[in-house]
Formats: sequence, C-alpha cells, structure tokens
Amino acid sequence: MRQETVLVPGARRVEATLDEPDSGSQSCVVMCPPHPQYRGNRADDRLEAVSEYLVSKGIAALRFDYGDWDEGLGEREDARNALRWADEEYATVGIFGFSFGGSVAALAAATTEIGLCAVSLLAPTAELPAGLNAADALADVDAPLQVVYATRDDTADWEPVVEAARDIDCEVVELSADHFFVGQLDTVAETVGPFLVRAC
Repeated sequence: MRQETVLVPGARRVEATLDEPDSGSQSCVVMCPPHPQYRGNRADDRLEAVSEYLVSKGIAALRFDYGDWDEGLGEREDARNALRWADEEYATVGIFGFSFGGSVAALAAATTEIGLCAVSLLAPTAELPAGLNAADALADVDAPLQVVYATRDDTADWEPVVEAARDIDCEVVELSADHFFVGQLDTVAETVGPFLVRAC
C-alpha cells in the first residue's frame, strides 16, 4: 500500500490521506471521520480498518479531516468536496462514514451531483447540530446503501436512521457491539468492506 497526503480543494482547509494499492486503482471510497470535537479524525481505527480491507481488494480510500467546526454544514461540504476530488481521479467513487461521519456521509451522498457506486454508514446518528437530519436524507441517496448499527450503542441516536433504512429496503446489518465496536475492528472491516467492494 502507498500513502500520500492530499489537500482537498474548496473554501475550507481539508487535509486527507490517500491509501492506494501499489498497483493503483480505478475506484476510491471517501471516508468521513467521527465528531471532530471529540477527537474524531482521519486516523480513526474504524476508518483505518475498512481502508486496509479495501486496499487489499484493489480499492483506494481517501480518509479526510474536516475543516473548522461548522455544526455539520461545513463538514457536509468537506465531504462533497472530497467526493468531487475523487471523482476527477477515479472511475467510480463511494462514501463511508462512522458515527457523526456516517451522518455526514449520508447527507453528502443525498446532495452530491456525483453518481456514487455505494454508500455505507456505520453507527450513524440521526441529527446534526445544524438541524441536518441523516435519517431524512436516506430517501435521496441514489446508490446502493448499507447501514450498520450496534445493538449496545447508547451513544448515537441511530434508531431513526435504521428505521428509515428499513423503510427503503436497503441493507441493514446489526452487530452485537457498543458504539465504538471495541475489539471488533475485523468484524467492522469484514462487514463494510465486502459491501463496498461488490458495489464499487
């Protein structure tokens, strides 16, 4: 695997790490980290686990850090800008996010002009501080969609997102875990990774 730092074009300063197979790739998955005010960043263990799986299967991953805190509005735009960058570099583009990042991924996927190959949300919370609602956004996602949640998650308000996902008959996966999937990074990678590989 090779890695490089990417500055995502846009009005906000957004720095990313591109993980890519040594042989290159035609596909890239943009990865949205958890809440930046709680130390969420592109080095999140769950993002890295999924990235390593994807790279092992020939798919690149772009893990980015948000710009300055903007209650979800700026973070959604950071994700959309990352998608635009990936779309210029790769033939197919997907998006993945964990927790707050799952919500950002849903909101970005629902409002981007880019045709996505797949959208995967891990333990997403329903509503962001700016009033953006990830559960409502799912109906506007025009791509294969997966929602993965943890049965012992008492951190995120995930129930509305899971209910919305079931209403539109997308892939919903239940894991016996807490919000952070402690000790289950391999399970996360082996749940999210194959979905993204199949679709992208």
